[in-house]
Amino acid sequence: MLAALGLALGCSGTPSKEPLPPVPNPVFRFATVSGQSIHWFLRRNCSITPSQLGWAYASLCVVSLGIAGVFWLQGAKLVLPFAWLELAAVGLAFMFYARHATDGERIALQDGRLVIEHEHGGSVERAEFLRHQVRVEPQASDRSLIEVSAQGRSVCVGRYVRPELRAALAREIRSALREA
Repeated sequence: MLAALGLALGCSGTPSKEPLPPVPNPVFRFATVSGQSIHWFLRRNCSITPSQLGWAYASLCVVSLGIAGVFWLQGAKLVLPFAWLELAAVGLAFMFYARHATDGERIALQDGRLVIEHEHGGSVERAEFLRHQVRVEPQASDRSLIEVSAQGRSVCVGRYVRPELRAALAREIRSALREA
């Protein structure tokens, strides 16, 4: 009876052929290790993606213009222009949000180089350092941004990490640079 119930629910007694999910790396808290390279993807905490925002805005437009159209048909002629004005203002705010929703930092340690890319509003700034020359330290205190410097250049990282976790991120990057 239980076997029939298991088969009916799609369960079987044989092991699944699907690959197991990746096991978290016990050494690194923020990084992803793949082969000989280590990657840190630090992103803004985004509650809605730009495409989801577009659908929400489209539905807001339909509802708002539908209600304004009903009032316009009833003789309230100024409701429709103000609805258009309101939707234009909300659309502008949504465009600003969507432009910065994918902001983030990518740090990669591979082939003896530390590559840092910072994306802000669609533009990407890239800095590349030799691994053995890099210094990683907080700018002012343990809760400030992390300054990565070498070869007379410096880049600040950690904008999208909570301030109390930045020291741990700096230790992790230092450890990866030593062990690579």
